[in-house]
Amino acid sequence: MKEATGELNMTVVTVVAIAALMAFFYLIIWPTIKTSLSLTTACSSAGQSTMTFKDDNGTDSISCANGVCTDIASGTQKTCGQ
Repeated sequence: MKEATGELNMTVVTVVAIAALMAFFYLIIWPTIKTSLSLTTACSSAGQSTMTFKDDNGTDSISCANGVCTDIASGTQKTCGQ
C-alpha cells in the first residue's frame, strides 16, 4: 500500500510540474514568439511601403512605414530586411 501511495505522489508531482512548464511557456514565452512571427510576416509583405495590418478582430495590430514595422499593442519594432 505504501508503494502505491508513493507512486501516486510522484505522478501528482510530475503532472503539476508539466502543468507549470506549460503555463510558463503559454503565458511568458509564446506572446514573444507570436509577436516576432507577426512582425516578420508583416515585414515580408510590406517591404519598404507603408501598410497597416489588422488582427482577427479587425483592429489595427501592426503598422509598417519606411522599412520598420511596429506592433501597436506592445510597441515592439522590427526593421525589415534584418
